[in-house]
Amino acid sequence: MWIWFILTSVIISLLVMLFSGSLQIKRNMHADVPLDEFKAHMDERIPALMKLYGIPGCNIALVQDNEIVWTEDYGYADVASGRALTVDTPMSVQSITKSVTAWGVMRLGEKGLIDLDAPVSQYLKSWQFPLTDYPAKKITVRQLLSHTSGMPLGDFANIYSPGEAMPSNRDVMTGEAVLMREPGTGFSYSNTGYNLLEILIEDVTGQSFSEYMRREVLLPLGMESAAFDIDKAVTPYPPTGYNLRGEPVPVYLYPSKASGGLFATACDIARFATAGMKENPVLSIESIDRMYQPESRKIGIYSLIFEAYGFGHFIEKLPNGMLSVSHGGQGNGIMTHLQAVPEAGDAIVLLTNSQRSWPFIACVLSDWAQWRGFPSVGMGRIIWGHFGLCVVIGMLFSASLLVIFGPVLTFYQQKRTGFRLLRISAASILLGILIWCACQKYLFIASVFPILSVWLGGSVFVFSIVLLLSAALPEWPGKKYML
Repeated sequence: MWIWFILTSVIISLLVMLFSGSLQIKRNMHADVPLDEFKAHMDERIPALMKLYGIPGCNIALVQDNEIVWTEDYGYADVASGRALTVDTPMSVQSITKSVTAWGVMRLGEKGLIDLDAPVSQYLKSWQFPLTDYPAKKITVRQLLSHTSGMPLGDFANIYSPGEAMPSNRDVMTGEAVLMREPGTGFSYSNTGYNLLEILIEDVTGQSFSEYMRREVLLPLGMESAAFDIDKAVTPYPPTGYNLRGEPVPVYLYPSKASGGLFATACDIARFATAGMKENPVLSIESIDRMYQPESRKIGIYSLIFEAYGFGHFIEKLPNGMLSVSHGGQGNGIMTHLQAVPEAGDAIVLLTNSQRSWPFIACVLSDWAQWRGFPSVGMGRIIWGHFGLCVVIGMLFSASLLVIFGPVLTFYQQKRTGFRLLRISAASILLGILIWCACQKYLFIASVFPILSVWLGGSVFVFSIVLLLSAALPEWPGKKYML
């Protein structure tokens, strides 16, 4: 029986890989081939992956030896109108914004205007913490930068159209900045914490966050197209986003800007990455190195991909021993990623207008890493997770066949009422989970595995129905065992 189950699982898993397009996602890329050859590879690879995952548009930028060597656009900014995405189209970079905001905060530190280990409350003049069960006045700037302040994630669904009236960041913070835990006791990724840094910057400098960041960070780094303020008249207009279902999401703004409100081109973000690998007019090498040092090593689910979090950057050590820093961004209809290897002077930027882009980004990053001689990056684990999920799906379908066709083991006998109840209970629980998942607007697994999550749901549904039938139907004629 077990041999039959294993063989069947392997066969079905391979079929799932074939029909879901999973066999397309892993390719070997030779290291150190000429740039033109890698570009030709990407010109074939990226459109194929975009078609597979239903991604309308993507912009890419490459940095090699501390210089931007290639930018390219693929696909559409808006499918309905047929508007093409161009390399000079500003896109919402979502949480890559946190990396940029961290530079703004470190700039204040270099000027002697703040102390990273001082309570943030001593710099806040225009806003006060709401009532909380934990000592909010213990929160330091360092803790906000490293997601260890105890602040909640925040409401990322609080969005507005350009030109629409919206609440101020301070009003939002009064409702959201309620501590979940004691400051400094652990990592908890928090948009709210970075949006509090927005208030810090404004109260310390007397400038708006957007004005300060443009004057002190964006323009000095050459990020001339980058902005936190977008109106309907800007050209080129940012692309329409597309959610997990492929539905269009019009351009939107957050009331708070520091955690995910930056719009920029891939070239802008590439310039930012380049600045983090050499001398620049904004921060000293010492401050940059400080941002790249692990501040939190126990980072929850992010540990599946990264090793630690510093200040505004995820950190990992590559198989060749080099340090790599990165940050991704995800919003409704948008997904982005920045990955840099400062020691090598290499970086890659991927901006997409689709929420189905995680496996796409993982595949492109994997190809890039192989090309640059980094055997792999943490995001590449999504590819192996992809294959692992195919195996799980294969096992579920195989188990369904086993129940249908197998007079196997005595617990399938009709007289074993306890096992019948167990199967009914298991099937009911699984069906309940499926119904709950179907009612959710966002599921993490659907974001990471947009195609295979559908296959997984189908395999769980089939297995549940088979379990119910096996418990409910009578014995087959001439058979000792139940179906």
